[in-house]
Amino acid sequence: MKEILQYLFNHHTLSKSEAKAIMIEITQNKFNAAEVTAFISIFLMRNITLKELEGFREALLQMAVPVTLDASDAIDIVGTGGDGKNTINISTLTSFVVAGAGQKVTKHGNYGASTTTGSSNIFEELGYQFKNSSEKLNEDLERANICFLHAPYFHPAIQSVGILRKSLGLRTFFNLLGPLVNPAKPQYSMIGVYSLEIARIYQYLLQKDEKDFLLVHSMDGYDEISLTHDTKIITKNGEEIYSTEDLGFDSVNPESLNSGATTKEATKIFSNILHGKGTKQQNSVVLANAAVALHHTNKFGSYEDCLLMAHESLLGGKALRCLELLLE
Repeated sequence: MKEILQYLFNHHTLSKSEAKAIMIEITQNKFNAAEVTAFISIFLMRNITLKELEGFREALLQMAVPVTLDASDAIDIVGTGGDGKNTINISTLTSFVVAGAGQKVTKHGNYGASTTTGSSNIFEELGYQFKNSSEKLNEDLERANICFLHAPYFHPAIQSVGILRKSLGLRTFFNLLGPLVNPAKPQYSMIGVYSLEIARIYQYLLQKDEKDFLLVHSMDGYDEISLTHDTKIITKNGEEIYSTEDLGFDSVNPESLNSGATTKEATKIFSNILHGKGTKQQNSVVLANAAVALHHTNKFGSYEDCLLMAHESLLGGKALRCLELLLE
């Protein structure tokens, strides 16, 4: 590792094969904590390259615990995190609304590292038991239309650096890898990204896949459709900027999306929203993301049709029912 670090300190970058080899060795615990921390820190000082991201991703997918799910047309709704906004868990809420609307969701997530509360923190606080058995995950998917894949259960590298990431408390390249390595390999993905530069790298990488992707970035820095500003949406077919009005909503106040200071606070807000007790602004953001996700699958009609379905799911109790069934 010393040679690798010196090479990178001299402003060099890694090839795809070099990045893959190093990530495999990290997975195999061949480096001590100080070495891995130094390696991660390099990418805090510069942006990751496309080749490096490709190599890291290939390694994680190669080393992943395999899973087989009966959902060839499922979607994952996930964000990179690391936008520093401390918002409510929009992607997880959106996942339940989308599941309630009839679209299968294979949600991939982790504990918060650069944020207070990640999706895994919410699921754990709600009493959900993490699983890595295909059989049990398929049961969840059949019963609740959604299953949750806790990233450390499937990716040894993510598990081995979890404590380091939490102690750093900063956005690292692992934030970028999480949305790219769902072991269920769903057909559709809606990924929120915190910067346009990262969106470009994702776009180049995902265009090589056979899967259908949709990238969202709020132009004021959120890794989701926040309705606090215009949103850029990128797909294989191009990119568009949408105003809040284009999406059918009024602008939202950033303070209304705050998740609180603790996991308990964040989970209470999460639960309130699914129970139909969310504020108008909280509901609006969740509904906008859900409608875009549903529309992305090309199965539910126009965006306006998808928005109506999202409304019925959230405010009609279908999303909550999916959560209740998942927790049974």
